[in-house]
This record gives sequence, structure tokens and C-alpha cells, in this order.
Amino acid sequence: MTQSRFGRRDALRLSGLAGMGAFLAACGVQGQGTKAGPSAAPDAVAKFWAGKAKTGKVDFANWPLYMDPKKPELKKFTADTGITVNYQEVIQEMGPWFAKVQPQLAAGQSIGYDLMVITNSYQFTQFRDSGFLAPLDHSKLPNFAKNAGPAYAKEAFDPGNVYSIPWASGMTGIAYDPSKLGGRKITKLADLWDPAFKGKVGMFSDTQELGNFGLLALGIDPAKSTADDWKKAADHLKEQQKAGIVRKYYDQSYVDALGKGEVWITQAWSGDIFQKNVSEGSKFEFIIPAEGGTIWTDNMAIPITAKAPIDAITLMDFFYQVDVAATLAEYINYVSPVPTAQAQIKTDAAKLTGDDKASMLDIASSELVFPSQATYDKLHYYVDFATAAEQQEYQKAFEPIVLG
Repeated sequence: MTQSRFGRRDALRLSGLAGMGAFLAACGVQGQGTKAGPSAAPDAVAKFWAGKAKTGKVDFANWPLYMDPKKPELKKFTADTGITVNYQEVIQEMGPWFAKVQPQLAAGQSIGYDLMVITNSYQFTQFRDSGFLAPLDHSKLPNFAKNAGPAYAKEAFDPGNVYSIPWASGMTGIAYDPSKLGGRKITKLADLWDPAFKGKVGMFSDTQELGNFGLLALGIDPAKSTADDWKKAADHLKEQQKAGIVRKYYDQSYVDALGKGEVWITQAWSGDIFQKNVSEGSKFEFIIPAEGGTIWTDNMAIPITAKAPIDAITLMDFFYQVDVAATLAEYINYVSPVPTAQAQIKTDAAKLTGDDKASMLDIASSELVFPSQATYDKLHYYVDFATAAEQQEYQKAFEPIVLG
């Protein structure tokens, strides 16, 4: 349990999401389906689910290392329902994944999977607005209705969970090494611009994450920002750069830089810092700054051409059983969308001894796995691009900072 693991966010970053050319090329792939928009037509649910029946098998596409390799949850699901699961870790980046499956979906053909996990990104909008996602029948999601945290029922990218429900989430905030700061507490984004930390600040090379913090530092909600706001935020980030405050714009390597003391304070992902502290005994602090941080969510969705949608939605709801959500969180250590899983993990910990018990209790008590409502209130979703042109305009504002 305390072993350091190469996790889902590591796979996302190291597979090249920050590679601008490939990302922009993937974003340029346009959907060919019937535009669905944020909300499905009133009769869309009834039309899609009419006549659908259980097949006894579901093909599930997910990211690498987003489940215990022994797959205890899937074994339990099969034992409980009789439905077998073909689980494949085939998603490495959102842009290339959309580009790969778009031709089949546009032609009304199966992509070979009945369930997939997709991030709240520009590609989620592409999937949705191209009519490539099945509208969910919430009468088939009783566990979700009962156990999902309230924050996950009002997500900006899919209001009302019309097409998706969360698999797991994570937060972007600030991590710092208290031993380097002489007792000073980091509390706000403005600390990343403080000349006192000249050459010791890490920022992300991912322009979406970088731009988010530039916007939030100016009091602008990323999800509601405009092209003019992006220019203002880019100018603010350039001031930080010109002052020599930023040591480097990092990918996943920011964790090592923090560990080596190359940076003292840095943009950070919650799961990384939790894992670093648990696996190596470090004492890094992670905070959501006063101006706010960002939340990313990976979401289960059913392709419109799925051959086994009943089996898929049954599996989706299964992951909202409290005991199942608990075992998943115990392994992956990302934010669970099921708040009551916290109590279940404490119950599971009571059955253990020694380091395993202590580690399990650390998970249950961590704000990085089970954020308080006060923390959720400070989190924002990413910029929501309506078109590929908007996304490219955003890239043009922030990409020169990273490349410079």
C-alpha cells in the first residue's frame, strides 16, 4: 500500500499532453455526428434505451493504472451480476483517443468498447456535441443518485450528468517544502509571484494548468473567461517569468524537483503530493490557494454505438456502491466522488495492523482524497472552449510563455 506507484496523471503527463503540436492536431479533428449540445433532447433517453437488453459482457476502456491490477472490483461485479468485463488500459491522451474513435462513431460503428473514461477537456465537448455519447438513463443509476457527492451533480462540463458520471477527480493547487521557508506558510497564488522565491518557483508546462493559475491570480474564473482575460493572464505570467521567479515550467518532473530542493514552491497535483508523502515519508504541504485552485474529473461515459449499454450502465452504477468506491480509493488515492467511502475506509483500516493500518487511516483522513466542502467551494473547472479556434487562441496566448 505504501509503495510509490506510476499513476494515471503520470501517464497523462508523460505520454505527451503537453506536446503542443500533437495536442492541437488532435483538437482539430471535428465530429461528424448530430450535434447534441449540453442537454439531450427530451425524448433522447427513451429513444436510446428502448429495447436495450443485458448481454452478459461489457468492454471497458480506461487509463493505465487506474485500478488495482488484480481487479478486485471487477471480480466482485461479475460475481454479483454475472456480467464479465473485458478491461483494457488503452487511453493515454484525450486528443489522440478522440481522433482514434471518431471515424467509427461518425459512421455509426462500434469502437469496440461499451464504456470509456474521458476527462473534462475540450475532447469531452467534442464527444458530446458530435452526438457520440449516449444520454444516461438515471433510473438505472440508483447508487449514483444515493451516494454521489453534491459537487458531482453540477459539473460545468456536463450539467446534470446527462452523459457522464465521475470515475475519480484530482485537484491542482500549490505544494511547498516547509523546511525551506523558515516557518512561512503559503496561502495564496500571489506567493508564486513573490520575489523572495526568485528561481525557486515551479510552474506547469501544461498551458491549460498554467493559464488557469494566471486567470485565478487575477480573480477571473477560468470557466467564464474570455480571450481578453487570457491575454491579461498571459501578461501576468510573463511578469513572473521576466522577474526570474520561475525556475522552470515542469511536466511530471516537478515532483522530483521539489524533492531535490530545486524548487521550494510549485504548482502541483494533489494525488502526486499525497503519494510522495506516503511512499517516501516526505513532509510536503499541499494547499488550495485563497484565490482558488482547479479540479479535473475523469468520467465514465457510454459511446453512442455501444453494443452492451445495459451492462455498461450497470457497471457504472456498481462503482457507486460505498464499499466498491472505498476499495478503489484505497488503491488509486485520487479524490473519490463518493464521500461516504471515507467511513468505509476507516472500517477497513480497523481490520489491519501496523503500517498498513496507518496508511489506510492516512487515506481516510486526507483532504487530498476526501476534500471538505470548504475545499470544493474553492475549486474551479477548466476553461470551456466552444470551438477548436477558441482552444487554439488560448494556446497562442500561453504557449510562448512555456517555450520562452
